[in-house]
Amino acid sequence: MPSIGKRAFFMLFKKIFKFFDVLEDKIRYKLGHRPILYALVGLLGVVLTWRGIWRLADETGLSSWLSILLGVLILLSTGLLVAVAIGDEVIISAFRGRRKITEMRLEETLTLSEKVEEIRNLLDKIEKKLGMIKEEEKKIVKSSP
Repeated sequence: MPSIGKRAFFMLFKKIFKFFDVLEDKIRYKLGHRPILYALVGLLGVVLTWRGIWRLADETGLSSWLSILLGVLILLSTGLLVAVAIGDEVIISAFRGRRKITEMRLEETLTLSEKVEEIRNLLDKIEKKLGMIKEEEKKIVKSSP
């Protein structure tokens, strides 16, 4: 079997990813207007996925406690434990008509760190102006008799 280069592999991966991204957008758009059908399709996907995982765990002989421990560790390490416990935000946001983060304008996607940086820059400007005012005040105090 011939080996493909890293560049070719990543190009292939990028094409496959783009295909499924476009497919997801189309399916989400069509099912977004039919919430009950959307929920049923989503439930079918979740049930089939869990059925496969469950059977795999049974075939490998995982105990129930080990399954729980591994599941919690995986969810904690990926940051998904809270999201899984709270609910599926993707389906909820589709019902509410929210756009995915990739469909938002740049102004809407400012991260918290960018906002903090903006505030920090504003505070730096204020401190500079305050320093200039204090210097002017010192000059006035020195020049007054």
